[in-house]
Amino acid sequence: MCYHPRMSSRFLASHRRAGLLSALLLALSGGSSVMAQTETTNADRWLAALPASPEFLAPASRAAWEKQRPEIRARLTELLGKLPARPARPDVKILSREDKGDFVLEKFTFDNGAGATVPGYVFLPKNATGKSPAILYCHWHGGQYDIGKEEMLKTNATPVAAGPELARKGYVVLGIDAYCFGERNGMGPGGPAEKGSGGEMTASKFNLWAGRSLWGMIIRDDLMALDYLSARPEVDATRVGVTGISMGATRTWWIMALDERPKCGVAVACLTRYQDLIKTQGLKYHGIYYFVPGMLSHYDTEAIVALAAPRPMLFMTGDKDFGSPIDGIRIIERRVKPVYALYGREADFGNVIYPDLGHVYLPEMWAKTVEWLGRNLQP
Repeated sequence: MCYHPRMSSRFLASHRRAGLLSALLLALSGGSSVMAQTETTNADRWLAALPASPEFLAPASRAAWEKQRPEIRARLTELLGKLPARPARPDVKILSREDKGDFVLEKFTFDNGAGATVPGYVFLPKNATGKSPAILYCHWHGGQYDIGKEEMLKTNATPVAAGPELARKGYVVLGIDAYCFGERNGMGPGGPAEKGSGGEMTASKFNLWAGRSLWGMIIRDDLMALDYLSARPEVDATRVGVTGISMGATRTWWIMALDERPKCGVAVACLTRYQDLIKTQGLKYHGIYYFVPGMLSHYDTEAIVALAAPRPMLFMTGDKDFGSPIDGIRIIERRVKPVYALYGREADFGNVIYPDLGHVYLPEMWAKTVEWLGRNLQP
């Protein structure tokens, strides 16, 4: 998710209650009650002109779902576009290794086989005995193109520096710079002169001409990062989780949908049903990277999220998060929980909605994240 580029994400994070946040977002979108009514009418008209999206409902039996699952996954992969095949094994170079006292920090790069070098960090717990559980950490957007993987060392998006904190709890933690972020800011087709949202727009246009989406390429890099993380000698590949906030949350539930290796996930502040986003005039709250051509001709978000079942998946969202309309979240829950029920594991679908809260990551959310990961990944 990406709020209006003129709005400081630090400012957003410091104003956690809905009143001021709502007023600011309304002002930035140039809205009034009359305009909102007009936009609602326009949104309904635009949606009505689309072919109706097939309604996703849980099959009557687990066997029927097991047959349907690979079909949905294959279609989603196809919708992401003509993605280059992932190399069998990422070509990784370790650039540095630093002892930070209670954890070790490695910096690495890998060649993604599609013309880009992907930088990343690995946080290693000290004094681990045997193989450790691991976390693939997905950074947010927030208009902070210069940060990327550095988010794991900061508290701009999360209440704590997630990388060191999780390493201290015994996890191997890996995160990369997504396209256009961190060290990859200014590394797109437009070169160093195009950074930030301009570089992101150019990367999106380039990929559309190549017959694929920027989102598909972002997820492809994430899956390569998962390949590398799972193959590390310190990692128990049967105990790998995924987490992130905002864009990182969306990356999390797409990764869970497309790959069976992650055993659990936690997604904070970005569970967005696409049709409801349109109905509430919320497209402006998401960057160009986010959109998958043809998506609504086949599925909405509930079909993606359902592919995580029966693996434990926790969502936490504020009910005043304008990029994740609450009515859409409730539809997702109503349609995904029955899929978990097919396995007798309804409790493994967690959906916590925080009243009067916007697009932020509270300390209590972090506590729930740590508890969820520990319950499902720690011995």
